[in-house]
Amino acid sequence: MELYEKLIKNPFFLVGPCVIEDEKILFQVGEEVARLKQKFNTEFVFKSSFDKANRTSIKSYRGPGLDEGLRLLEKVKSEFDLPIVTDIHESHQAKSIGDIADIIQIPAFLCRQTDLLVAAAQTNRIVNVKKAQFLSGKDMKYPVQKIIDSGNEKIILTERGNSVGYNNLAVDFRNIPDMKDIGVPVVMDCTHSVQRPGAGDGITTGNREFVINMALAAKAFGANGYFVETHPDPDKGLSDAANMLELSKLNDLVERVLNCM
Repeated sequence: MELYEKLIKNPFFLVGPCVIEDEKILFQVGEEVARLKQKFNTEFVFKSSFDKANRTSIKSYRGPGLDEGLRLLEKVKSEFDLPIVTDIHESHQAKSIGDIADIIQIPAFLCRQTDLLVAAAQTNRIVNVKKAQFLSGKDMKYPVQKIIDSGNEKIILTERGNSVGYNNLAVDFRNIPDMKDIGVPVVMDCTHSVQRPGAGDGITTGNREFVINMALAAKAFGANGYFVETHPDPDKGLSDAANMLELSKLNDLVERVLNCM
């Protein structure tokens, strides 16, 4: 059975550290993700970014870059038998990413970039499009149509909150059924939705204490999947430290999501 068919039929989780920091952390998280996949008998996809191109400050850590990042993600894929999802930022990256990743992720800020959507679609990989902070769920029919018109119907949409004033996000959970009505699986980004963008001194802050509640609320609204950035020691993380979930709490999140009625 192809991965997309599995994701349509069962709850699934896109999980990993925000950005690739080093092989040790990737393998530590990968080992736990593989364990949870076997324990709960549901689909997990390992996520990490080789480049965080939209950091608040030019001084912020971005990642190891395309070549080294894909090399490390391929090692995780091979070592733990996990599918991979990672972000694309420029159209010319599509082929290289498509050779390794099972899911190509379109960042929220770039979800209307036609050339990027077309390039991702043409890899024939699954394309996960994050809903922009300035769009409604119903608006996402247009990025979906761009991908379909490019010959690819393997599409996921992700809810990650909407901008409210300055340095804050709020989640309108009605976006989940609105996007499901478009006819594709919908993921809840449980960690980016608790961000406070740019609210720190040149960094984004957040409230990780609400991550599990975001997942449970999203389940009530019919989410198919759950995006969770996690780290062994989030406060020492090099990107999105304030909203990543502690790796030690990932089991609890998955268990509560799968078992709650």
